Order: sequence, then structure tokens, then C-alpha cells
Amino acid sequence: MSDDNSHPSTNSSKKSLLNRIIQIFRPEPKNKNDLVDVLTDAQSRELINPETKLMIEGVLEVSEMRVRDIMIPRSQMVTIDRNQSLDEFLPIILESGHSRFPVVNEDIDHVDGILLAKDLLAYGFNSFDLNTNENELSLTEIIRPAIIVPESKKVEPLLKEFRSNRYHMALVADEYGGISGVITIEDILEQIVGEIEDETDEDIEEDIKVLAGNVYLVRALTELEDFNDYFNSEFDEKSVDTISGIILQKLHHMPQKGEQVTIGHFDFKVIATDTRCMQMLQVTVAKNHKVNGKTSD
Repeated sequence: MSDDNSHPSTNSSKKSLLNRIIQIFRPEPKNKNDLVDVLTDAQSRELINPETKLMIEGVLEVSEMRVRDIMIPRSQMVTIDRNQSLDEFLPIILESGHSRFPVVNEDIDHVDGILLAKDLLAYGFNSFDLNTNENELSLTEIIRPAIIVPESKKVEPLLKEFRSNRYHMALVADEYGGISGVITIEDILEQIVGEIEDETDEDIEEDIKVLAGNVYLVRALTELEDFNDYFNSEFDEKSVDTISGIILQKLHHMPQKGEQVTIGHFDFKVIATDTRCMQMLQVTVAKNHKVNGKTSD
């Protein structure tokens, strides 16, 4: 009989000693920085690729984040008012490209629920009785419950809740109970894998669309630098970040839908807004002003 098999405790002791020696020369990471160093070393030895390293680092960062760190702020939320008609809010849905919308009751702090764009399909295909009043769309009947989470909530457990409860959006409340923003499961995943683009994500050429001649449809939150580049304008980029900021500077109040203002070579008409921010603008460019290198008709 072999001596090696007759003394299992001896083998175990040798294995344990070997493990201890390995740990002396290859200590385990004691903190996040040590772990990042291990990942960097693994990448340099081609054990993992750079994309994998970035994703793991993204997971580490998410584990320390709170909702307030990555939420979409209140000023950039796209909402629908429960009192709006289908004709009024459908353009907002189509232009935004989103699939979920908080439904508010006049004030964004009073959220009735979440509207899923797909829930409007039945109305689009007339799968209701056209001979009765049942064809009148009632948002209160089709919206889903709104989930509200505090700003201070950690992102990691929220991601688990998104997955286990199968919802994709939550409203974010500040310490006073007011709505301070919104967060989606996509916002969290983008912290791990980078920006997620789909067929609804558009470049600046799609943020600024030609309607006819010298008339354009422009997202109100278009970056001012992009607006200046496209329209050959010289709005001050140091004072505000978006074209809506230029309009607010001129008006000194939040404009209502249909309100118009002329600034320089441009006539702005607000065609979609809520109680907190402008969403879509119709921009008419003065004749003889060059846009994208071409003179407006």
C-alpha cells in the first residue's frame, strides 16, 4: 500500500502549507483599489479583455452609487398630463422615442402612474366600440402603478428589485417627498456596460429635423453647441447648456404651449411642454440666413 494514501492528514497539511506560501507571494485584494490592480494585471497578461475589465469596474462603481448619482433630473423628465387629450400627448410620445412616461396630475409632484406606450396599441387599431363613448381614451384606466424610491437608495439593491419585480422605471423622491427625477433599469445597466443605443437613439441631425423650407423641429434640450453648429448661430454657450436655456433667458418665465418668441435670426414656437420644462420647439429661420452651409429659402 502506498505511503501517500496511508497518511491523508499529512497530504492535507502539505496542501495547506502550499496555499499559505502562495498567499504570501500573491496576497488577496484588501480593498477596491487592490482589486482594480488585479484586474489591470489580468488584462496586461491577456487573461481578460479591456471590455471585460471595464464592465467589472462598472459593477464595482455601481455598488457604491446611490440613485441620486445617476437619475434623470426632474428638469429633463418627459411627462404626460392626465388631462391632456390623445392628440396632445401622442406627439410627445412619438418624438421622445421613450416607451414609458410618468403621468402627472397638473403638477409633476403628483404622479398618478406610468403609461406604457404599448398600451395605446389597442386604441391605434380601433379594437374598441366606435359607436359608443368607449372609444374615448381614459389614461386613468390604462396607466400602471408608479414605483417611488428615495434619492438615497443604493443602486445595487434597486437593480435587484427591478429584475425581481419586473418593472423598468421608478420615480425618485427627495427628502421632502417631492419628485426630483426618474431612474430606469437602462440607466443602471449603462453604468456597467456603457451607453446602450437602440433604434430610437438619434444623433444631432435627428434632434433637429427639417419640417419644410426654413422651418425645423428641434428638441428643447438640444445642446447649445450643437444648435450653434447646425444653425450657424452664435448663442453664448457659457451662460446656458441648451437652446431652451436661451429661450428662458429671453422670456424670464416658463412658456406655455403655443407661445412664441423671436431671438436674432430665429422665431421659436413652443409646441410641447409641461409644467417644468419645454420639450419640443418649432424653429423658423430668417431668410438669407445660412443653415448647415446653405441659405434659408
